[in-house]
Amino acid sequence: MFRRRRSLLITAAVPVALLATWAFAGGGQTPADPATTDDDATRASVVTSFYPLQFVAERVAGGLADVDNLTPPAADPHHLELSLARVRTVGTADVVVTLGGFMHAVDAAVETQEPARVVDAAELVDLLPATVTGGHTHDDGECSHHSHDHSHDHSHDDDHAHDHSHDDDHSHDDDSHDHAHEHDDVDGHDHSAGMGGYDPHFWLDPLRLARLAQPVADALADADPANADAFAANAAALERELADLDAEIADALAPFEGATLVTNHTAFGYLAARHGLAQVGITGLDHEIEPSPARLREIGDVVRENGVETIFYETLVSPRVVRTLADSLGVRATVLDTLEGLTPQNAAAGEDFISLMRTNLTTLTEGLVVP
Repeated sequence: MFRRRRSLLITAAVPVALLATWAFAGGGQTPADPATTDDDATRASVVTSFYPLQFVAERVAGGLADVDNLTPPAADPHHLELSLARVRTVGTADVVVTLGGFMHAVDAAVETQEPARVVDAAELVDLLPATVTGGHTHDDGECSHHSHDHSHDHSHDDDHAHDHSHDDDHSHDDDSHDHAHEHDDVDGHDHSAGMGGYDPHFWLDPLRLARLAQPVADALADADPANADAFAANAAALERELADLDAEIADALAPFEGATLVTNHTAFGYLAARHGLAQVGITGLDHEIEPSPARLREIGDVVRENGVETIFYETLVSPRVVRTLADSLGVRATVLDTLEGLTPQNAAAGEDFISLMRTNLTTLTEGLVVP
């Protein structure tokens, strides 16, 4: 469920008598820090790479561990750079929660610093190929054809501990209408590249995010056995809450199955695949690419042909292109949060993953058009 540093396993194998002899001789003594309490000394430290993982770690820890997020508010995790001090923080953490392949600086820090315990979402969550979620990069914004194989993935529902009868009503396993545009990425900006061709935005499917709860609890319990029961209970509570959120989203979006979701970049493939929406991105997974005039004309055609009334853009990038395009087409442009990071305003207002997903749901039900 999580990776342990080899040195921890070696230390665990050292005979107890040898450790006792070493401690009696003074080898295990360190100067006491009068400013450090026993509770401080035993609290586990957790480092997370970006916000959704921070949310899981904080909820599972329940105040019994210190959680430090490497990506500050309003920063774009795709291009995070770490100072030497922050790299060292990765090495000294009791637990690191990350998504391997998504943030190169964090991957490098984990490799060089060898933290004690690593929970890697890429090893635990069933990620979807970028070609399924629509998360490709448009080569110079050109799309020569449209493939309508928009797979609605619910395979992970069967494994989830919390059964909801509505899942049967909203199941899309047998459907196959992928709205992925299949053409080559020639500019090297595809964020699926570091993920082995997979779309990294799994957290926008709450059930996939829930899969991290128990592995994080296991890693925390390994670091702090005295609180293992509390970590396990917190993980179970989070799983239930995320399952309830998924049910709420499924019920609200059921009337919109087959609706066209036009976004500035294809970050919402997991949400679209789960709930039967046809995501069309102005760009692919890289939100920094400027779309070509040809691509903008294509989006205009999609908007007109499908009666789209809203184009969605995210919080961490400039809305200039989307707003200009929306104005020219006579439709709305509004924010749909990717939840890759909290804005300072979100943080100040006490918002979290659950509340922001509910805000997204309201935005979707107000902006999508029933087909």
